[in-house]
Amino acid sequence: MTHYFKDLLLLKFANLFAHPFYMKPTCPNKNCSFFNSKETVHKDGTFFRRCESRFIQRFKCNTCGKKFSHATNTLEFAQKKRSINSTLRGLLASGVSMRRSALLLKVNRITVERKFVYLAKKAQLSQAEFLQSLRGKVSHVQFDDLITIEHTKLKPLTVSMAVDAKKRFILGARVAPIPSFGHLAKLSRRKYGKRKNEHKKSLDELFQIMTPTLAPKPLLRSDEHNFYPPFLKKYVPDGKHEAFKSRRASVAGQGELKKIYRDPLFAINHACATLRANINRLFRKTWCTTKKKERLQMHIDIFVNYHNTVYLN
Repeated sequence: MTHYFKDLLLLKFANLFAHPFYMKPTCPNKNCSFFNSKETVHKDGTFFRRCESRFIQRFKCNTCGKKFSHATNTLEFAQKKRSINSTLRGLLASGVSMRRSALLLKVNRITVERKFVYLAKKAQLSQAEFLQSLRGKVSHVQFDDLITIEHTKLKPLTVSMAVDAKKRFILGARVAPIPSFGHLAKLSRRKYGKRKNEHKKSLDELFQIMTPTLAPKPLLRSDEHNFYPPFLKKYVPDGKHEAFKSRRASVAGQGELKKIYRDPLFAINHACATLRANINRLFRKTWCTTKKKERLQMHIDIFVNYHNTVYLN
């Protein structure tokens, strides 16, 4: 064997065993005097992980006696059927309902519900890292609100969302309840009472998430909603704000794309249409309605992270 192939083989194995799975972990016990240290950590047998059909190394801290593995203190700890996590993430971000996902993956719907919460938490952490990589780089932002419902049309929700107009990344999306409006307002108050309006709270959260990613003197575009100017003045005082009149929706694009040539808010309208087309509970005509706004937020978090890291890459 030539020296070239020997070096290549050695490099391959060096990279393989440099993976965190093969590295000795540190003691996870915060009360231990050797917390986050490898000094007193030693191997302590193995256990068989059935879902992956392999043996997993256990470790033990000789100082405090804590036993652990690489899975300890991770989101995947004590999780079964890890092999379906990636597939389920793709299904939930592609317009498939949770019950149909369970049917396709041949698992119990309770399993899907538990993994739904896990995937949402993982997506939130991944999105935070992604936004950190965009810090100070976004020069053109468009933002708007998408209206949906919580169980019934008498209980509307708003999804405040912002996108990078150049690269089409979704910077953030926050869900909030709003009072019913229009011809259903009176019926809503009679049946469910006065409903809280947390739209300003969601906008505050959105701008807190979005502001660190903005470049100096960014361009911000939106419609003429009167809630926006105070937040722009508070969070982006040096930005240039352009407001455009709302237009009639076209037949295509889930009712989000506008019937206008060269839409100045195309990026945000297209992002809203993408949400409606790929999140089952946001379809225009669906029986998979949101029962809790917190679960809608989780589902949107999963889709946003999938959209930014998979669809646009």
